[in-house]
Amino acid sequence: MLKAPFIAVSRHRINLDGDGVVTLACFGSCPLRCKYCINPQCFEERDSWQTLTTEQLYTRCKPDELYFLATGGGVTFGGGEPLLRSAFISEFRRLCGPDWVLSAETSLNVKQDNVAELIPVLNHWIVDIKDTDPDIYRAYTGRDNSLVLSNLHLLADSGLTDKVTLRIPLIPDYNNEYYRQKSITLLQDLGFNHFDLFDYIIKNK
Repeated sequence: MLKAPFIAVSRHRINLDGDGVVTLACFGSCPLRCKYCINPQCFEERDSWQTLTTEQLYTRCKPDELYFLATGGGVTFGGGEPLLRSAFISEFRRLCGPDWVLSAETSLNVKQDNVAELIPVLNHWIVDIKDTDPDIYRAYTGRDNSLVLSNLHLLADSGLTDKVTLRIPLIPDYNNEYYRQKSITLLQDLGFNHFDLFDYIIKNK
């Protein structure tokens, strides 16, 4: 069995990370360093991290199977960056079978092979775009967004646009409505139409 580090496993989340009742399993580690990250504990390994095998995670989730099936819920992998652990998620799918809804909250800033491995595995992709402008993206995350854009093309070319929700925030000091609309237009041209638009609320700014 594969194993991976987790910063948290949270059960009984309702309509927060997908439809229905969901268990959110957050991996440690992330390639980005977003200025307003809500999970900065994923950057460096800490004593609070827990290492779980796929079987151990499945055992934690199994008691909620009735809720998953009755509500259309399941397990959402977050982080950190869950797609760094694509082999773990694939093995988890083999354990839980085809009936649970498996989703990932991802930046898509990973190698394309990781994304391709999960195309037959995930039911729903929740992609945090930040902004499609490369300069804004780099200023906010510390990384280039070329992998993000190529992986979006892969998902679109694979006929998965209806399975993808794209989160496009307004980020204080980094983008504005003009740039968000540019991102929406670019993404619509690729065939995506499911958008989650919101504003980052920065406390004590």
